[in-house]
Amino acid sequence: MNYLAVLLQDQTDLSTAQHALMVMVPIFMLVGIIFLAIIIIPFWFICKKAGFSPWLSLLNIVPMGNLILVYVLAFAQWKVVPVPQLGYPPTYPQPLLPPQLPPQQ
Repeated sequence: MNYLAVLLQDQTDLSTAQHALMVMVPIFMLVGIIFLAIIIIPFWFICKKAGFSPWLSLLNIVPMGNLILVYVLAFAQWKVVPVPQLGYPPTYPQPLLPPQLPPQQ
């Protein structure tokens, strides 16, 4: 918290500013890597389930690449066979009945 106050001052000591920057850069890099993982991992599974190469999910690293990937996924023909939808339940085989005997007189 003190580092932010140091950066907001008019007259800052150069070594203090460098120290504050050295503390903030790894934190920003860690947050960036976590953010990329949160975005790339779901797109990896979506691409794999859609029949595309999962490596397409790395387009999220490129600026505006995520928009390109969303359009590719939205308008491309997916290579997945859909599950057939049944309109009615299948008929089950009828149980075997005992043979009918002729009436006795």
